[in-house]
Amino acid sequence: MEKQVRVRFAPSPTGALHIGGVRTALYNYLFAKKMGGIMILRIEDTDQTRFVAGAEKYIQESLEWCGIKLDESPWNGGQHAPYRQSERKPMYMAYALRLVEEGNAYYAFDTPEELEEMRTRLEAAKVVSPQYNAITRTQMKNSLTLPEDEVKRRLASGEPYVIRLKVPRKEEVRLQDMIRGWIMVHSSAIDDKVLMKSDGMPTYHLANVVDDHLMEITHVIRGDEWLPSAPLHVLLYKYFGWEDTMPQFAHLPVLLKPTGEGKLSKRDGDKFGFSVFPLQYHDPENPQNSSSGFREDGYTKEAFINFLAFLGWNPGQGSQKEMFSMEELIEAFSIERIGKAGIKFDINKAKWYNQQYLKLKSTTELTEFLFIDLKANHLVCEQSKAEKITDLLKERIVFPTDLYKEGIYFFKTPTTYDPEIVKSRWNDEVKTALNGIKEALSLESEITAASVKELIHSVLEKLGIKMGKVMQGVRLAITGVGAGADLMETMAILGKTEVLKRIELSLKVLG
Repeated sequence: MEKQVRVRFAPSPTGALHIGGVRTALYNYLFAKKMGGIMILRIEDTDQTRFVAGAEKYIQESLEWCGIKLDESPWNGGQHAPYRQSERKPMYMAYALRLVEEGNAYYAFDTPEELEEMRTRLEAAKVVSPQYNAITRTQMKNSLTLPEDEVKRRLASGEPYVIRLKVPRKEEVRLQDMIRGWIMVHSSAIDDKVLMKSDGMPTYHLANVVDDHLMEITHVIRGDEWLPSAPLHVLLYKYFGWEDTMPQFAHLPVLLKPTGEGKLSKRDGDKFGFSVFPLQYHDPENPQNSSSGFREDGYTKEAFINFLAFLGWNPGQGSQKEMFSMEELIEAFSIERIGKAGIKFDINKAKWYNQQYLKLKSTTELTEFLFIDLKANHLVCEQSKAEKITDLLKERIVFPTDLYKEGIYFFKTPTTYDPEIVKSRWNDEVKTALNGIKEALSLESEITAASVKELIHSVLEKLGIKMGKVMQGVRLAITGVGAGADLMETMAILGKTEVLKRIELSLKVLG
């Protein structure tokens, strides 16, 4: 019987969850659900010096907003609880000591000063990447070089130590990555990583391997930054005798800056003018590090998820479909369709998705967003009028807040006018046209988009003025700007009295 698929997303509570991490969570979720498997979230908080209060809650809220539903986690429990590594601390030492006893790890008593001295010595010898390895460990202070009785004495006296993995000097380490194929690394390129720190906490390398084994993880889908560590993890599985149950690995392509030059970092959001976090984040320790989020920027979760899904994956040749529900993504997803190459972060594609999903919302739904901004600006508007404005603008907006920004002239009579349009389009012909429209309009009882269009055509025809030469000036008089939604519809929503008032005001202000 084939084992049930079990995947995990294992973030560290060190601040806001980067968009790359959300993509990792999404791909894990899509794969698990496609295979009828289990999605686990594990908090990897072994580095207590980097712990940030509130970060765990932020991770939880982010995944909930995205619609990523967890089967097992610190918040809803599960058969392999606890799901915070800090709460699993007591057991890791036993596994580290097992490695020591079997000759696959060792105690190291080197002080920070001695380690720095080693690095300096190797750099002076022109060693490209100074590291604690099969060669340098023979010159250091550890249980491989010290007499056994001295090692026991140091341990008994409580002298600080770490436990390091004993990497073989000449061995080929191989693993098959589901995205990148076979990967082979010579052990001489792997250093003797610390497995247990001097504070008694495990490092990521030991804890994640032990936890993945105990939690019966079948597939490890994670960012490419962990690819260099994968051979080390393969060695740990081998030394523990867990090779037969070792999970399959899939290392995701890197997210690149919009320029394609380098990995997208947390700081790039401010630099390029977009968010790199799912939700707004307020750093409790340093308010200056607070950042905007996709949700608060006005993106729908559907747009966000579609955008993320296509950052490295595609549904296959021949598919023209770009908009998927979560259920459709689950059905279409496969790891085989994930590419190896880095993916440029194109915020314009995210905006496109948002625009498409907003178009699918009903006028009533979108109008609720408009009322939020009206209330914030102490403005009132009848429901029917607000819905007409929304209906007119919905094809033009990218974000819900654009309803208010794009349609501000519906709620406030313009008292200033776009100077560029005034300079290029305001002239005697426009003023003549406006006076003619004003005169004809004053004779009407009510107006519709169709009736005002016919009225303007008639007036301009009598005056011998071509519509194309004056309509931007007419729009300027009524809205204060040179572009916007259909002008006839705009005038109909504003109503006869307001339109007449605006024409008169523009003639007076602009002369």
